[in-house]
Order: sequence, then structure tokens, then C-alpha cells
Amino acid sequence: MVDAAASAPRERLPRAFQNLFVSNLATNLGDGVIRTAAPLLAIRLTGDPLLISLLPALTLLPWLFFAIPSGILIDRIDRRVALRIANGVRVVLAVSLVVLFATNSLTIWSLFLVAFVDGACETIYDGAIRAMMPSIVTKQLLPTANSRIEAGELVLQQFLAAPITSLLFGVAVLIPLGANIGFYALAVILALLLPKQASGIQFTGVGDGVRPKWYLQFVDGYRFIMANRMFRTLWFFTTFTGLCFSAATATFVLFLVKQAGLPPALYGTFLLTGAAGGILGSLFASWVKRRLGAGTAMAFANLVACASLLLVGLVPVIWAAAVGFFLSSFAVLIWNVLIMTLRQSITPGAMLGRVHGTWRTLLWGTMPLGSVIGGLLARISLALPFEVAGGAGVVAALIFFRFLRSLPNAEDVDNGDRPVTEIGPVGLPLED
Repeated sequence: MVDAAASAPRERLPRAFQNLFVSNLATNLGDGVIRTAAPLLAIRLTGDPLLISLLPALTLLPWLFFAIPSGILIDRIDRRVALRIANGVRVVLAVSLVVLFATNSLTIWSLFLVAFVDGACETIYDGAIRAMMPSIVTKQLLPTANSRIEAGELVLQQFLAAPITSLLFGVAVLIPLGANIGFYALAVILALLLPKQASGIQFTGVGDGVRPKWYLQFVDGYRFIMANRMFRTLWFFTTFTGLCFSAATATFVLFLVKQAGLPPALYGTFLLTGAAGGILGSLFASWVKRRLGAGTAMAFANLVACASLLLVGLVPVIWAAAVGFFLSSFAVLIWNVLIMTLRQSITPGAMLGRVHGTWRTLLWGTMPLGSVIGGLLARISLALPFEVAGGAGVVAALIFFRFLRSLPNAEDVDNGDRPVTEIGPVGLPLED
């Protein structure tokens, strides 16, 4: 299916988005350091695959407990303040990690605690930045804006932070851990510069005094999702696929180092293969959507992503791991951009925090279970998680292929919000 608007003049992303983009880049520098350093610290502290698999599990577990409360918070306060809260706590975590390592007090258990609290902060940060997007970008530009956000995360976390962190880790662990303090502090400062339009006030009515009590909003997101058959089917399907991915990749660092023979110092460099695939996916996401339609693009992206996991398990050597990681990252990026755009378009702006939180409570809240399953399978064989989870993902992708192809384009969905083009520069509706 070819979009008739494919040849129309393109809109430009607004300045408010550029401000948000730069602020997000600073956060991604910090995320890239901690996500590369944490597994490298873990394999220094223990060689047990099950314990190592608990690290990504504990990073995702907060989504099970805090995603909905974070969503309520995001829908009730200035969303810029939510960003500052999340990154402010991360500054404290970064300082704590430096102190623990410098005093030889770091254990696998204290690393678990840092990972858990950092994951809790992520529930606020991730929900806030996703909820900001529809308040500053039109539906037509949402795929492009989401692609920029995803590409920025990949460039800084994997192309820049990952290899540099890995190399510096071999020189002196305190160098990347110390730099992480500055990255999150910079992100807090940049969040202070975001324009009022990013606050979400035009949707949430912050300060109007008419909203229900916060504890009455816990099930709002669940009710909204379950009321839409297409939305809830997509929710459950995405959760199963996420479970497969978390199971397959929970012990990826061990698979690369122990099975494929990758030197630990090159772990961050290897991640560049996934970053390259992801960046390419971000560049093609809008193009593929315009040419095929969002649904068809998502169906093929999901199938390719799961098949790539299976490839890694069936051919457990370094070149196959690189090819599989590249292809899965390429496909996952396209999937992420399009499903986020669709969710932002279906959900009214005033409910984005709660719906996003509810969605990820199930999606990311079940991923720790996948990580534990992956860790148990890895005790038998380091390739087995990719074989089992990749195979299950491929079967599900084929069963739901027709359903995914039926998903609509974001611009064809009306959620009742006023278009962004009718919103003034300070985030309030323009007069008719």
C-alpha cells in the first residue's frame, strides 16, 4: 500500500521537539554508560548465569510495580518536572556506584539494588518523554520524531557510550562511572530549558483543580486498553514477544564472551553491530511506513526480529551473532517507532501517562520472568535461550501476521485531541 501523501511537501519538526531531543541526548549518554558498565561489573562479581540474568530482570522489574503510579504522576504534574525528578535521582545513584566501587564495597547485591532503583527512575523518564511527543508534534510527523529519538538513543548509547565505556573500563573502572555523574547532571540542567508546550498542560489541565484523586486513576489505563479489541490484542501479543526477547538476550554477554570467544574489552564494540542496525531502522521506519502502511511494516519487522534471534541460537558463532544482532536491531527499531506512534495516536493526550504505564506494566513487568527463564536455559547451553525463545517468537509472528497487517496508520486515527497545529507556542489552544 502506497501512502498518497508520500510525495507531498514534508513538514518540519518544531523547535520544541529540537529542545526535547537535545535534553534526551544527555540522558542517553548516562544510560549508555550504565547499561554497558553494569553487565561488565556483574561478570567481575560472579560467573553464575542465573545471577547475571537477574541484572536485566531487576532493571525491568520496576515496570511491574511503578509503571502505573509513574503514569498517574506524569498525567498530574508538569511533564518537564517528571524528567528532572527521574534524572536527579540518577545523579545520586551514579555517585553511590562510584563510592561503592572505590571503597571495594560493591557486591552483586548492591549492583542489583542500583539497577532496580535506576529502573524505577526509567519508568518516570520514559513515560514522560513519550507523553510529551504528541503535545509538540503532529500525527503526520510522529514517526519521524520517534525515529529521531530512537536513533539518538542508539548513537549515544551504543556508537559512542558503549565502546568508549568498554575501553575505559579496561583502563580504570572509575573513569566511566565518574563521567556518568556528569551526564545525568547535564540532563537535569537541559530539562530546565524545555518550553512550556512540553509540559502537557494543554491535555492534562495541570493546576485546574478538577481532576479525580490520584488513587482512583490506577485502572484508567487498563480500562482504556481493554475497551479496544485491536489495542488489547496488540498489548498481549507485544508482551509475549517481549518475553521471548528478554529470555533470549538475558545472558547475551556470557554467550558472546564464553561461547563465541569475544574478549570482554570488545563487548562495547560488538554492540555497534546492533547500533548500526538500529540506526538504519530509524532511517527507514518512516519510509517503510509510507510505502507499505504501518501494519504491513510492523508484521514484517516482527517476523525478521524473531527469526534473527533464532539464527543466533542455531549458528552460535561470532559472525552469526553479529548478523543476527544487526537484523534484529534493524527490525525492532522499525517496530518500536511504529507501535509507539500508533499508541500515541490512539490514546488521548490526557491519558498518555496512565496508558503508557499500564502497557509497560505487563510488557516490561513480565520481562524479568523471561530473563530468569533465559538464565535457566543458559545453564544447559548458552545458545539454548536463542533457540527456544527465537523459535517461539517466529511461531507467534506467523500466527498474528494477518492481524498485524490490519493495523491502521497513525494519521487515520482520531483520539479526540485538538491537532498540534491548533496549539500555541506556550502550549495552550489557539483562539478559533
